[in-house]
Amino acid sequence: MIFLFDEEAGKELLSIKNENFKYLFKVRRHNVEDIISFRNPKNPLILYSYKVTSIQGRHAFLKLEDESLSIVKANKNLHLAWCVIDPKSVEKVLPSLNELGVDKITFIYCNRSQKNFKADFKRFERILLTSMQQCGRSEMMQFDTCHSLTEFIHTHPSTAMLDFCDTVLTANDKIETVLIGTEGGFCEEERTALENLRKFRLNTPLVLRSESAAVAISSILL
Repeated sequence: MIFLFDEEAGKELLSIKNENFKYLFKVRRHNVEDIISFRNPKNPLILYSYKVTSIQGRHAFLKLEDESLSIVKANKNLHLAWCVIDPKSVEKVLPSLNELGVDKITFIYCNRSQKNFKADFKRFERILLTSMQQCGRSEMMQFDTCHSLTEFIHTHPSTAMLDFCDTVLTANDKIETVLIGTEGGFCEEERTALENLRKFRLNTPLVLRSESAAVAISSILL
């Protein structure tokens, strides 16, 4: 754990109880005089350092020692334009994408997306909060939804597309927005709309699931 989120972080005195108490003092075994870092989810760019002053029963009391602007993020920005798949599959790789530093994910309803799938952004954010505490990231990943590929490409014309082609993606490629399809790929109408996009493939003979491709692409570019 790099830091812990607490909605009271920033106050001169901090009282820790319930799940945070169990984690810090039962699992992590912190003790009096230890310095622990906190961020407030309402303003996560500020890092607060607290000293444990006392532990009483199932409560711990901490005193603010220092605070500073601390921005921790990837050196590059990456926006994933991800055709809608089962949200459960997204949830499995979301911590990895967060740790890699993906800046934003826009979920796009494509022809072969199941329209009954709807991303639960609140649930995604709860997953991210836990991941951020572990990897140290200070800025929340952004989420958005788009109802068609043509609409997205109109507003993001420099998007690059994962597809079957001869060009292999490398770490030197300067790409900030990547389109990833569903396992079923794109229909002919969509391919026509996407024909002018820059295209690349991954350097593997294997067929990846959509979520595996998202992690692989993010790893290479970030």
